[in-house]
Amino acid sequence: MDVNQIVSYAALAFVGWRISKMVLGKTSPERAKQLVRDGALLLDVRSPAEFAGGHLDGATNIPVQALGSRLAELGEHTRPVVLYCASGVRSASATGTLRRAGFTQVFDLGAMARWGR
Repeated sequence: MDVNQIVSYAALAFVGWRISKMVLGKTSPERAKQLVRDGALLLDVRSPAEFAGGHLDGATNIPVQALGSRLAELGEHTRPVVLYCASGVRSASATGTLRRAGFTQVFDLGAMARWGR
């Protein structure tokens, strides 16, 4: 096996790993809805313009880029938080941000469109 093949396999493995991180570990729409009914914060991490263009009822908007500086707005670190965005990429990033900040009940719905399923 030559170096180019090794690099190609490594790149494919990395892409596969990133895709699996985006898809696996997502909270089901049913579970997300139940969590919100039970008092979880529904957090939209898209831009304010995207939020203004339409969002899930009851959602709070804190863009993923601002999340780290606005953690105090989320309340207790034990309160469940359900995150979503347009495709699941930003919500996955926000999930990591919240977990690193000590939030213990973080649930990533992923794409907003999954809510309607």
